[in-house]
Amino acid sequence: QVQLVESGGGKVQPGGSLTLSCAASGFTWDDYYIGWFRQAPGDEREGVSTIRNGDGRTYYADYVKGRFTLSRDYAKKTVYLQMNNLKSEDTAVYFCAATQSLIGPLYDEGWHYWGQGTQVTVSS
Repeated sequence: QVQLVESGGGKVQPGGSLTLSCAASGFTWDDYYIGWFRQAPGDEREGVSTIRNGDGRTYYADYVKGRFTLSRDYAKKTVYLQMNNLKSEDTAVYFCAATQSLIGPLYDEGWHYWGQGTQVTVSS
C-alpha cells in the first residue's frame, strides 16, 4: 500500500524557515518522482518543486528558486523541502505527490499518489 506522509508544517514569521518532510512507502523508490505542490485558499494548486529519485535531479518553480531546496534521504525514503526566507504569499497547504511518469515536473496532473497535506502559515 502506497503511503505519502507529510510533516513539518506550522506557523512562522516572514523571513523565517521551515523544513517539510514527505515519508514514502509502498513503492519502488528509484522509479518515482516526488513532487511538492501547494494550494492557498481560493487559489488553484500550483507546483513548487520536484525531484527525480533515481538520480536526484530537481526542478523548482520560479517563485521559490533560491529560497527552497529539495533533497532526499535514500535510506529513509524521505524527501525534504527546506524553505528559507518565507513570505506571506508562501502560506498554503503543502502536498507531496508521487508518480512514475511525469507530464511536467511542476504540473499537477498525472500524479498517482498524494499525501494528506500540511499547513504552512507565514505571518507576523
